[in-house]
Amino acid sequence: MTEQANEIQTTVLPALALRGMTVFPTMMLHFDVGRDISVKALDESMTSGQPIFLTAQKEITVEAPKEKDLFRVGTICNVRQILRLPGDNIRVMVEGVARGRMHQLPQLTPYLKAEVEEIRPEEPVRRSAKTEALIRQTYELFERYVELAPKMTPDLLLNLVSSEDPGYIADYIAQNIVMRTGDKQSILEELRPVRRLEKLYQQLSQELDVLELELTMQERVREGMNRNQRDYYLREQLKVIQQELGEGEQGSDSEILEYREKIAKAKLPKEVEEKLMKETARLEKQPFGSAEATVLRNYLDVCLELPWNKKTKERVDVAAVRKALDSDHYGLEKVKERILEFVAVKQLAPELKGQIICLVGPPGVGKTSIAMSMAKAMNRKLARISLGGVHDEAEIRGHRKTYIGAMPGRIIAGIRQAGSSNPLLLLDEIDKLGADHRGDPADALLEVLDGEQNSTFRDHFLEVPYDLSDVLFLTTANTLDTIPRPLLDRMEVIELPSYTDEEKLQIAKRHLLPKELKRHGLKKTQLKLTDGAIREIITGYTKESGVRVLERRLGAVCRKAAMRVVSNGVKSIHITGDGLEEFLGIRRYHPERLPKTEQVGLVNGLAWTSVGGELLEVEVNVVPGTGKLELTGNLGDVMKESVHAAYSYIRSKADRLGIPTDFYQKKDIHVHFPEGAVPKDGPSAGIAITTAMVSALTGMPVRRELAMTGEVTLRGRVLAIGGLREKTMAAMRNGIRTVIVPAENERDLEEIDQTVRAALHFVLVDQVDEVLAQALGLELAREDGATTAIPTEAPAGTAGIAIHQ
Repeated sequence: MTEQANEIQTTVLPALALRGMTVFPTMMLHFDVGRDISVKALDESMTSGQPIFLTAQKEITVEAPKEKDLFRVGTICNVRQILRLPGDNIRVMVEGVARGRMHQLPQLTPYLKAEVEEIRPEEPVRRSAKTEALIRQTYELFERYVELAPKMTPDLLLNLVSSEDPGYIADYIAQNIVMRTGDKQSILEELRPVRRLEKLYQQLSQELDVLELELTMQERVREGMNRNQRDYYLREQLKVIQQELGEGEQGSDSEILEYREKIAKAKLPKEVEEKLMKETARLEKQPFGSAEATVLRNYLDVCLELPWNKKTKERVDVAAVRKALDSDHYGLEKVKERILEFVAVKQLAPELKGQIICLVGPPGVGKTSIAMSMAKAMNRKLARISLGGVHDEAEIRGHRKTYIGAMPGRIIAGIRQAGSSNPLLLLDEIDKLGADHRGDPADALLEVLDGEQNSTFRDHFLEVPYDLSDVLFLTTANTLDTIPRPLLDRMEVIELPSYTDEEKLQIAKRHLLPKELKRHGLKKTQLKLTDGAIREIITGYTKESGVRVLERRLGAVCRKAAMRVVSNGVKSIHITGDGLEEFLGIRRYHPERLPKTEQVGLVNGLAWTSVGGELLEVEVNVVPGTGKLELTGNLGDVMKESVHAAYSYIRSKADRLGIPTDFYQKKDIHVHFPEGAVPKDGPSAGIAITTAMVSALTGMPVRRELAMTGEVTLRGRVLAIGGLREKTMAAMRNGIRTVIVPAENERDLEEIDQTVRAALHFVLVDQVDEVLAQALGLELAREDGATTAIPTEAPAGTAGIAIHQ
């Protein structure tokens, strides 16, 4: 059908969508067709004698293309031949006639029909010198391409040399080289012959660069293969020469014999011995220098180096362990007692297996050194395995031996390092295990730390069971919060508390200072520190639960002293608390200064951090407003919830507290925790927040020498908290005289240091009313009509406990 519209002549022709190819005018091309709509379009063209319109798809994955999926410019072709193939496919040969522009697709089924306008070629122009140069350069590039490209015949050049038409040259080369469909389409759509040849020249240059790079890479690979083949042939020739000389494979035979002798002498478990003998037989069959032989040698060497039957004679003596712990550690009586109990049980029941101890405490309190003392006292070899940052299961179980550089996991490596099958394995920082897509190492440790399973622990590298039941596992952690619950259930937890200042003083005098003096080459007579100087270092230059920073500060003092001894010829240095600034600079930490007068809306709370206890001030301001509650101070979600719980409690008890019942509508309350850069969280500041808010709303000042800790509920109950030992130490350091604690924590008062107990007066409370009575002197009417009494405080300087009933 031919139509005349706007002087553009169009024809409706069968259309075929090409995937990944383009046809150019005057070119012959054959390809396979499988889609039903394409086969029917070809049949229609052959039956009707019409040309067929071929155009490329924009996306080759589209099975049923529509008009938007096809390029507008294609080629009008004549079908020259159709060959039926087995199945539903056919092979067709077409000849391009002219370029065509598709206006629309009036039919999509049962085959495509396109309304096509034939694009007439431009009239040939007179060839200029520039055009002639472009044609010659294109010839040279195409000749180079034919030389390098596989499956390209020189006949292609002969068909091209006879033409002087730049348009035909561009079409011919574009049809016969490998290019992206989009690049070929760009050349097809260019109607100006010279410009088309310029585009082709650019694309041909790029393709030639890529082809040369591919050939270079192939040549390198071929050279590597030839080198390996050459080495193999030379080795085979060497083996033949050795056999002719009567030497045979004596070296290899001696190596195999040596492995078999080692396996026989090791008296291994039957399953292990059979596995190693099998691997030795495999090694014997491997050609010299092969990669598999290297893997097998490494495997046999690692397995034979393990202490399968080597054990140290364990010394299970409570007195010896006690002596070792006392000589290396000061204080920690509860921890020592628990460890000695463990040793006593081992002494009575040596066959007892599967006990795993977890030491939990802040950094620097001696967890690792306790493990070293235990190993020394019990005559066990010690191997330390750091788990901090480990996030791959293979770090525990090892890698399969077939991997390049494969080695056993850290557990087997630790036993190999210890050289004994009953060592003390210290799993350090177990709370800092990670996890990623390669697995969770905590899951792998479940078998290691299970006394019922670890007698048949299988490392991926060994591929045979290894008995871990004689290993004494000791783990350390700073917190239990990040240890998975199934893993925690397998361990006996022993908590190491923070050191008191008095304990730090004794540790410094007995252990740290002598160690630092020896380390810096000083004699005891050359440097003396008074107790006051050591106390000043503890309170003014360190802020920690353990003694690591204290040790570094003592080391700094020793360095300064050594410099004076060497430079100035000083024979003896005596340092007091007042003279520390010459050695350590200005004081770094100052105790919280209590306000000189009692203030409204300011309460001393108590916090527990990784470095010990802290005094945590709570400030509340009340201003006229619309009932907003603002929280600042870098608070966590739990602490924010505590503020809201306190706020709800005050609203519910406003009448009894003497607060206007509409305060939440007319007053804005701002709750702030100083040191805003420090994150804060936890529920233990609940009663401090409540007291500060009531003080600010009533205008009643809070006692300045009083501190408090406890969680608050919506009903005003005071719940138990943790870290009471560290919190009370912080209260004493900062000049607090009275501490309000939950009555549920009465049992924890026995754990508090005697020095702290003697310096503080403790008030045990069950209800917030009792807290307000103690802190504000506020007598509240109770539900039964009675009033909450203020307990009599113990005399200044004496210890006391007041319990509200």
